[in-house]
Amino acid sequence: MLDEFLNPLNVAELFDRNALSPDQIGNCIAIHETVVPDITGAHIAIIGIKDDRGSIRNKGCAKAPDLIRKHLYQMYLPHKHLRIVDLGNLEKGAKPRDTYVALSKIVNELFLNKVVPIIIGGSHDISYGQYGGYQEFGKMINVAVVDSHIDIRENEDVINGDNFQINLLTHQPNFLFNYSQLAYQMHYASPMTIDTLDKLHFDMYRLGKLKEDIHKIEPLMRDTDMMSFDISAIRYSDAPGNGNASPNGLTGEDACQIARYAGLSDRLTSFGLYEVNPALDNRNQTVMLASQMVWYFMEGFANRKKLIPKDNDADFTRFVVHMVDHKYELVFWKNVKHDIWWMEVPAGHKSKRPNKKHLIPCTYEDYMQACREELPERWLKTHEKLS
Repeated sequence: MLDEFLNPLNVAELFDRNALSPDQIGNCIAIHETVVPDITGAHIAIIGIKDDRGSIRNKGCAKAPDLIRKHLYQMYLPHKHLRIVDLGNLEKGAKPRDTYVALSKIVNELFLNKVVPIIIGGSHDISYGQYGGYQEFGKMINVAVVDSHIDIRENEDVINGDNFQINLLTHQPNFLFNYSQLAYQMHYASPMTIDTLDKLHFDMYRLGKLKEDIHKIEPLMRDTDMMSFDISAIRYSDAPGNGNASPNGLTGEDACQIARYAGLSDRLTSFGLYEVNPALDNRNQTVMLASQMVWYFMEGFANRKKLIPKDNDADFTRFVVHMVDHKYELVFWKNVKHDIWWMEVPAGHKSKRPNKKHLIPCTYEDYMQACREELPERWLKTHEKLS
């Protein structure tokens, strides 16, 4: 099925195999040159998207995939046991929706084979196709979007980079449990939109809040299935190759840290990096940063721990906080080796399994907040969605 949609790469235009050492990525991965590589046993698959019709003020991002590859393949493989395949490029369909449908089918095929797709290039609305890959699994998922804008515009017939999120939020059938908006800038966000998302108990991390302590989003990444990253979230001085770049934003280091957290997450099953525009770049700075973000995602993936709290496991300590004022008993779990925390949230009255406990990642600060008789915000939002 994959060969129906994906076009091969001209490797000679990307790098010289003889000029690379055996442990540089270009010589360590299977690349679609004539036939699509076998994905059996692969951990990660790279897919390039050459469609920027949905881009607003940023035409040219369809040319990003091969330039990102050019820099990525010169880097060293993060771990010798990591198996990566490059499936080639998805060309634009007759209509944008054809591209979304094709990507959904590709992503779904990779999921069935337990392969994590890294999607590079194209406009941010391609995220809608990435999201569509989850539809057939029959379970609720969590989505995180990193963007300087909140791309929600209602009453528009054509999906584009400025409105795709409303289509994601209202998609039928609905399989979205939680949505997280990261690094948005207040002056680019409608107060009404922020209020609506907050009332839906979604997670909102404006740029200032995120930069106060970027490590606080690590639990959020542990609880995310799909990540979509718009390069416009990074400040212009670090990523000039974007028509919507702003003087303010994440630093390159911030972006790589977020990508690494996404890679580390045992739950995360797809990563999309969009809106990189080589036509507006300065000395390939943005495509180089994008390639480094992909590398850090791979490095995080190679270090996944598969840590799930359970009874009688010496690596975990269980803490119970009796909240007298709120009449709740909150249960926390700590992995003593890695100092990583989880907390239990009871299912609501609408649940088919009312006694089921939902385990969600949290921080030590959440535990301390509970000890002060304060219900953690993450617990409250999850409980509301389960009720």
